[in-house]
Formats: sequence, C-alpha cells, structure tokens
Amino acid sequence: MDVFTDPENFDAFVSGFVWILKLTGASAVCALVLGVLLAAMRVSPVPVLRGFGAAWVNIFRNTPLTLVVFFCYFGLYATLGLSLSQELDVNIYWLGVIGLSTYTAAFVCEAVRSGINTVPTGQAEAARAIGLSFAQTLRIVVLPQAARSVIAPLGSILIALCKNATIVGTIGLIEASSVMKDLLNSYGNAVIVIFLVFAGTFAALLIPTGYFFGWLANRLAVKR
Repeated sequence: MDVFTDPENFDAFVSGFVWILKLTGASAVCALVLGVLLAAMRVSPVPVLRGFGAAWVNIFRNTPLTLVVFFCYFGLYATLGLSLSQELDVNIYWLGVIGLSTYTAAFVCEAVRSGINTVPTGQAEAARAIGLSFAQTLRIVVLPQAARSVIAPLGSILIALCKNATIVGTIGLIEASSVMKDLLNSYGNAVIVIFLVFAGTFAALLIPTGYFFGWLANRLAVKR
C-alpha cells in the first residue's frame, strides 16, 4: 500500500477516477437524450426516420468503441480540426464524450424501443382516437410507461458506460486506467496491490449503482 501513501500517486489516483465520473456523467446525459430521439425515429411512421434510426443502431452497435473514440480524435480533431476547448485535456474529454455518447446511444435506443413495445397497442390507438398526434402520443402516453419498464436495462448500460470510459485513455486523457498503467510501470513489485485498489474502486462505485437501479426498477414497475 506504500504506492498510495505517496501524495502525488494518491492525487493522480483521485484525479483519474474524477475524470471517469465526469466522462460517465456527461456521456450518460447525451446518450440518453440521443437514444430516446433515435427510439422515437425507430417507431416513427416516417420510413426515412425509421431507416436513419436503424442505420445508426446497426453501425454503432457493431463498431468497436475503440474505433469510434479513435475516429473522434484522429478524424474530427486531427484531420477536420474540430476543437472544443483551448486546453488539451478538456478538448480530449469532450471528444471522448462525443465518442461514448454516439456509441452508447445505440444501446439506449434499443432499450427504450423494447420498453415502447411493452406498452399495449390499444393505448396508442386510444390516444390517436382523441386527436393526439404521433409526437404527443409518444411523449404523453407511451414514453412515460416505457421509461418505467427499462430502468434496469438502462442501469446496466450506465454501468457499461462507466467501464467503457477507460477507453478515452487511449487518446491521451489521464483517467483511471492511464494512472493505473503509469503506476504499474513505476512500481512493478506492487502489481497485485495496484490492481486490487483500482478494481476495488470500480466495484465500490458500480455495485451500489446496480443495486440502486434494481431497487428503482422494482419500485416503479408497471403492474399489469
């Protein structure tokens, strides 16, 4: 444990996990908004929108996240010159958020779409019968019920997103996995301790998250 009694190492350890939490939080919000929009497209009566939603899901769900994150850095930033901040760390952070969000939105979309399919068709037909448009039916009648049935799947996606955030370290952000790699290079005789501390910290963050979403899903489940 001598590794973590050094204030410099401890600060790097804390900073690495703070970056992970920042990446997870921002990406979760963006992926949720984008995923719901894509799910709406997937069930839309407009063929072009359905095709766009299906193409997004099929492309990003079957593309490795590493490639998506690399494209954000080498394609959007290095080639096209997209810069979101003057500070390099912050710029990489936002590029990572873009990559994580676009990738995760495909999974959120499918989770939300499965929730929409659990809502009885008669409710949408009744909404249309009283004059509600497709958008109003989706927003007022269908999505609130669908959301309550997909809380557990969304929790699993959030947990996966938190672990996937370590991929952003491959384009230069000094997050938790990068800090762990640096410590392993400097303290080769403390490999097991370093691994246990980092793995234990992830477990301490994610196990309660899983239980919370499980409790919330049971609490808000639609009783039919």
